[in-house]
Amino acid sequence: METRTKTPQANVKREETATPCIWMGAGVVRKKSCNNYFDCNACKFDSAMAKAAAAGKHPTWQEALRRFDSTDRTCRHTLTGRTGHRICPMNYNCDHCDFDQTFEDAMGPATAVPVTEVFDIHGFKLPAGHFFHTGHTWARIEAGGIIRVGMDDFSFKVLGSPDRMELPLMGQELNHGKTGWGISRRDNTADVRSPVNGVITAVNPEARKGGSRMGEHPYESNWLFTVHNSSLKGAVRPLMDDDKATKWLGQEITELEEMIERVAGPLATDGGTLTRDVYGNLPGLGWERLTARFLGA
Repeated sequence: METRTKTPQANVKREETATPCIWMGAGVVRKKSCNNYFDCNACKFDSAMAKAAAAGKHPTWQEALRRFDSTDRTCRHTLTGRTGHRICPMNYNCDHCDFDQTFEDAMGPATAVPVTEVFDIHGFKLPAGHFFHTGHTWARIEAGGIIRVGMDDFSFKVLGSPDRMELPLMGQELNHGKTGWGISRRDNTADVRSPVNGVITAVNPEARKGGSRMGEHPYESNWLFTVHNSSLKGAVRPLMDDDKATKWLGQEITELEEMIERVAGPLATDGGTLTRDVYGNLPGLGWERLTARFLGA
């Protein structure tokens, strides 16, 4: 007959928060928002809670969740918002769970988080919750410590969709502000600067192909790759948040308008070429001039 060691019981009334820590989700603490993007392995709070649990001061989050009936034991990835509703079949022995291993190794990096709030800046899209580099690239921190990277809507609308993307390989190290990958259109090429430091952990295979659809969903399905950096906040510290990026993008649009007017004369009142393939419509702007100014190539 199996015997169980009695563990301290969690008896805490939970409050509401948008990003509940898993210790809160399990009911061990009343209120604690995750401020480390659900990267528990690098979280000081998680480490302190685990030590206190080992000393018998409170249950582990796994022990607290095991008090529920087996049909009500929610997967930890559901609790942290990384996947839809899923019941844990392994009694929270995550190290022995095939789904957990598959999710961490492949499904997490391969599945971009949907963008829920997007600002329209004179026809150019700028999403909330992203960080932006002046070379028109973006980075987004996602649950589990994933940093997803791509090129912004402005770059695709100005330069058009590339015929080919020369993306880095898995395991390759990138450096903030240095050339990270390249784009090609017809006989034109340009280097693109990386917004963050880190090591490539996954590459979007569809993005490598380039093509006319690349610019359609630059912040969702057309992300470029994911990066690992042990300091998530440090990785995005040099970048602009969406609030600062809104003002910056407005300035970029103004300069683009001035460049267009010098080549083609006054713009139409509706903005005309500003929202679709500016270079394709006005090759006189010059590929090298556009990429030097806006990509810093």
